[in-house]
Amino acid sequence: MVLFLLERVAPSPVDQVWRRLTTWERHGDVVPLTRVTVVTSPPTREGTVFVARSGIGRLAFDDPMEVATWRPPTEGHSGMCRLLKRGTFVTGWAEIAVHPYGSGRSRVVWQEELRVRRLPTAFDRPLAWVARGMFGRAVDGLLKLP
Repeated sequence: MVLFLLERVAPSPVDQVWRRLTTWERHGDVVPLTRVTVVTSPPTREGTVFVARSGIGRLAFDDPMEVATWRPPTEGHSGMCRLLKRGTFVTGWAEIAVHPYGSGRSRVVWQEELRVRRLPTAFDRPLAWVARGMFGRAVDGLLKLP
């Protein structure tokens, strides 16, 4: 199991950054070899389920996630959501928080606990390094998308 934290400052207001990070299908635009499908009907709320399918052909796996906490930002206030990873291969959770940060900017805090089943703990450090890099690039990409 690995736990990692990412922080970013975005030059956009909280509501815009929140929308960029929580439009789940967009994650497939920034994570290589991944397609995200929302299984439940909109809008996103507690209980929303979506699946990230990553890989190619038989080397692909599903990473189903459920929204456990959904608190969108309100005027001048932070937003936070918690996702539970419910896969047979990848488990854990992620918390995404978006806070006001000065005039018209936002601070993103992404914290995640990640477990890959049957992966020995000796691989935790390399997994943390890879996950931090991959999720960091994903967050950066989501913040740049229109």
